[in-house]
Amino acid sequence: MPFAYYDRLSPARKRIYRRSDAISALPMPPGVALGATVLAIRDALEADRRLAVQRASQALCSALTDGYHVPRVRLVVLERRPSDDYGELHGLYEPEEGRRRVARITVWMRTAARQQVVAFKSYLRTVVHELLHHLDYELFALEETFHTEGFYKRESSLANALFAQAGLVVTERD
Repeated sequence: MPFAYYDRLSPARKRIYRRSDAISALPMPPGVALGATVLAIRDALEADRRLAVQRASQALCSALTDGYHVPRVRLVVLERRPSDDYGELHGLYEPEEGRRRVARITVWMRTAARQQVVAFKSYLRTVVHELLHHLDYELFALEETFHTEGFYKRESSLANALFAQAGLVVTERD
């Protein structure tokens, strides 16, 4: 079932939306083992070490993009999430364009209001979410990246595979 904004899309954009929605899983690339990297991200977050979080997160993204045989993305971890009347921004994907030759993901490791380090599983899901926007363009050759039910299923399948490789249990609440 399409999300509410689907009705406002042009016919061409609806076709892209439906293509995205039809892709419901994203398995780990063959031979890519990232359990130790996932645990390094968790440990760096818990130690409140931004540069270590950024290095481990970049390693995760680079291994995944290499495994999927798509161009790499640059990941930047900043301190406090920006916020406005609509809420906090968790992550941002900026595709390659103009003078920026490499797509960029920006994520934040602290909440806006309380400036607390974000929960590990939420942080990792945010990184995966933003990486999936990149994969929509580069792996699936979609002209646009939409938040479809298929997109969220891909996000969940990849995040859960990463948690499993790290030996972490994911519950319904996660």
